[in-house]
Amino acid sequence: MAAIFRGTRGVRRETMAVRRRNPRATKRVRRKQVGRAAQRVRDALARPPVARATPYLGLVRAPSSPPECGPMRRRISVATYNVHRWTGRNGRSAPDPARAGSVISELHADVIALQEVLRPHRGDDPLEAIAEALGLHVAFACARAHKRGELGNAILSRWPMRGVSVFDISFSRVERRLAMGAQFPFEGGVLDVVATHLSLGDRTRHLQVRSLLDNPYLQAGPTLLLGDMNAWRQCKATRTLDDELHNNHDWPASFPAARPVLALDRIYARGVKVGKVEAHQSRAAQSASDHLPVVAHVELPVS
Repeated sequence: MAAIFRGTRGVRRETMAVRRRNPRATKRVRRKQVGRAAQRVRDALARPPVARATPYLGLVRAPSSPPECGPMRRRISVATYNVHRWTGRNGRSAPDPARAGSVISELHADVIALQEVLRPHRGDDPLEAIAEALGLHVAFACARAHKRGELGNAILSRWPMRGVSVFDISFSRVERRLAMGAQFPFEGGVLDVVATHLSLGDRTRHLQVRSLLDNPYLQAGPTLLLGDMNAWRQCKATRTLDDELHNNHDWPASFPAARPVLALDRIYARGVKVGKVEAHQSRAAQSASDHLPVVAHVELPVS
């Protein structure tokens, strides 16, 4: 044992000697570490304190050359898609927004709700790039600041959005959750679209559902509720949604993407006729995220 300890002390002495012989390298490493830490603090403090504590609206933008699509049609297609922070099916690969962007393009949907959208603090914004490439209007709401950027929900649309709002549905300081709403005028009135990503916990999820159903956005008129409901099994939250909104008795499985068995991603409606609801199972969709997109064809009411 004494020999082992002597050997360890010898290694320490040699390491210290190397450090003494190259002090400039050590200082450079320390400067880099301090610089990275300072940048993280600056990124976090760039937003006002209230914004850091609660979800906030981070982006509303139109494409530079919006296509002429006229007023919203009575028959449209809508989709919900958890993009898994752009990191693919297993979540361990480097972010590749182009993969998810190609899947979004395949959907040909008129209104799309996205969850787990990551907007990096530095560099190009992949969400804006996708919206611009597809000629879509975009709105983003941040649920919390991730170490690599802002993490939250987004809505993409062929038509301009009106009255974009953010609703804090967090019931825990640890788990920040939000819903965002947007309004779309059509010939028969105004369609309210609410996009959300609910909690993993059954009790919290039910509280969030009650909070959403009490919101004026889901009570005023024709409404769509899209998102990752995290409904791993039938629970109080899903029973409440099924009772009060359009109930599709055969929700398509959307998770995991490679072999979907769970219907986590859903499209609910009130005052809107919902047609076929299906998961988009292209080869690209099976690798771009751990969720498959879910698409529905809906018909808006006549005035």
